[in-house]
Amino acid sequence: MIDKISSWKYSEDLASEPAHIAKARRSAEELGVESVTVATGNQLATLAAIAGAKSIVEVGTGAGVSSLWLLSASDDSTLTTIDEEPEYQNVARDNFKAAGILPSRIRVITGRASSVLGNMAEAAYDLVFLDLDPNDLAAVLGQAVSIAKPGGVIVLAHALWRDRVPNPALREDETDAIRKVIDHFATDEGYLTTMSMVGDGLLVVAKK
Repeated sequence: MIDKISSWKYSEDLASEPAHIAKARRSAEELGVESVTVATGNQLATLAAIAGAKSIVEVGTGAGVSSLWLLSASDDSTLTTIDEEPEYQNVARDNFKAAGILPSRIRVITGRASSVLGNMAEAAYDLVFLDLDPNDLAAVLGQAVSIAKPGGVIVLAHALWRDRVPNPALREDETDAIRKVIDHFATDEGYLTTMSMVGDGLLVVAKK
């Protein structure tokens, strides 16, 4: 491998962002909300398309950037998106409306993911996307797996956590929390697990 950093940058720069998602990204920046990178969003859309995901759950609405990427994979998919911050979700709703997303395609729920996911139907969703504080992962992971269909996909954002996860000497709570999730899926024969280096890392898990 000659230059891994150049390869990563090349991959990041390969994707382009539709105008309506770029607009949502700007509103997120104004709020001070971190959004997935353009390349990460593109990969989310690609995963949703490959999986034929019609029913999607997202934990971490933010300003709606990743929501719009996920919905871009299909004209008839539906998304349930969850966040604790109503201010962010109000901005996201404006971005969904500006993007022409039909209200029937998106359900916005304000609340703690651990509470909301526990009330959702088991084995009912094609794709579950998690973009939340790593310290909250343990509380929602089992529920996220439970609501995913057999053959469904679970995706975790920031799975390399600022490039800290690969370094075993780094033992912060957030880093350890993500490592535990990765180890759980990678060692369980009930899942197919892969890591994408796009953005801050995407852990992609297929539920057998």
